[in-house]
Amino acid sequence: MLTGKQKRFLRSQAHHLQPIFQVGKGGTNDHLVRHIVEALETRELIKVSVLNNCTDDSKEIGAELAADAGAELVQVIGKTIVLYKESKDHKTIELP
Repeated sequence: MLTGKQKRFLRSQAHHLQPIFQVGKGGTNDHLVRHIVEALETRELIKVSVLNNCTDDSKEIGAELAADAGAELVQVIGKTIVLYKESKDHKTIELP
C-alpha cells in the first residue's frame, strides 16, 4: 500500500508520460492485463487511457486493472489511469 507522499511522488513522475495502453468499448480482458503486467515489469510506472466509447467507469476500470495486474492504483484523473508496480529486475524508481 502506498502512502500519500509516495502517491504524490509517483504522480509527479507520471505527469510527463504518455498512455501506452487504451481500454476501448470491449473493456478489460486477460490479454490486456498480461501486456500491462509485462510493461509494469520493465517500466514500473505506466499510464492507461480509457477511450470515450468505453461505457464502464474509469475508476472501476483502474481498480480492476490494478487488482488483476497486482499493481498499485496511483491515480485516476478523467479518463487516464496511472499504475505502479515495483520491478524485480529493472528497478529505477526509488520511493520516498
